[in-house]
Amino acid sequence: MTTTVITNIGSLVTNDPDLGAGPLGLIEDAALVLDGGTVAWAGEAARAPAADARVDAAGRAVLPGFVDSHSHLVFAGDRTAEFNARMSGQPYKAGGIRTTVAATRAATDAELSANVARFMREALRQGTTTFETKSGYGLTVEDEARALRIAAEHTDEVTYLGAHIVSPDHADDPAAYVELVTGAMLDACAPYARWVDVFCEKGAFDGDQARAILTAGRAKGLLPRIHANQLSYGPGVQLAVELDAASADHCTHLTDADVDALASGNTVATLLPGAEFSTRAAWPDARRLLDAGVTVALSTDCNPGSSFTSSVPFCIALAVRDMGMTPDEAVWSATAGGAAALRRTDVGRLSAGARADLTVLDAPSAVHLAYRPGVPLVAEVWRGGVRVV
Repeated sequence: MTTTVITNIGSLVTNDPDLGAGPLGLIEDAALVLDGGTVAWAGEAARAPAADARVDAAGRAVLPGFVDSHSHLVFAGDRTAEFNARMSGQPYKAGGIRTTVAATRAATDAELSANVARFMREALRQGTTTFETKSGYGLTVEDEARALRIAAEHTDEVTYLGAHIVSPDHADDPAAYVELVTGAMLDACAPYARWVDVFCEKGAFDGDQARAILTAGRAKGLLPRIHANQLSYGPGVQLAVELDAASADHCTHLTDADVDALASGNTVATLLPGAEFSTRAAWPDARRLLDAGVTVALSTDCNPGSSFTSSVPFCIALAVRDMGMTPDEAVWSATAGGAAALRRTDVGRLSAGARADLTVLDAPSAVHLAYRPGVPLVAEVWRGGVRVV
């Protein structure tokens, strides 16, 4: 394989404290050696080994590609009218999902696949190199299975979310829908997915229903994650820890017991500030979680209803401005934190053995992601050792 040295890096975020300063493993005046699709070496530029090719970073910052561990990209239509109404004073409710369900069911496979590809290209241009995405806008056996099949054509991180809301077809019999989600729908969907998820919330699924759905998914070999405590206090976070879910996502309304449970378990708290921005809801208290020792991830929650953004840099800026995170904590959470939420060790870092996924900023440090919000700072993106942006 061809080796490449990227040198004259102003500051390099490795997320390996053994290589550099602080949790970010920050190295100034750095270099990075890629061997094919893998990182072979990281350190000070003056000590860089020889390589077949040389790239001059011109003093710019380099950090791991963002790991977006929570998105909903298999859908059709949009919810502009709902957003406009909400910004005009109407509260956000989970039931708006039904609008997207109708549009998604009516769309062709080609239309849905083209949408996923478009949103992933959009995110890639903003530095995201690892994507998770979910079903959840079909809510029939056939539509959920095709959503996951389409998602699996674009990413390995695919989540079965038949339990997004109770299907409109079963509005009068939620128990029958839970039986479908844990039975025939699960059987059809499991071959395409790695994860199982449930929206544990008023208006969606209660704690007992969520437990049944996640337990059934786990019995089929799917790993659990959960939408938890977004709109109100509830059992979702503690259920996530009890079932050793990889992540509890949203975590907006937490009791002290919820925070203690997250701090004592292996479940990552994935915060999704795009949702709070787009619904004018209270911000998650990242500072409270971090001070308690909880592992925190930041992701976009890209979806047409409550967070129609694919920009991790935007979410980093929100987390720093409104959630009590430092710039370094937000960058770590959007890279290494996202990797932890997907239980991945090959991404979210730039040290030997990692996948060569990296983002080059038109700025001297990653702090500029929060310092210059809304500015398109991503100059280059490398994925698997190949410059794709």
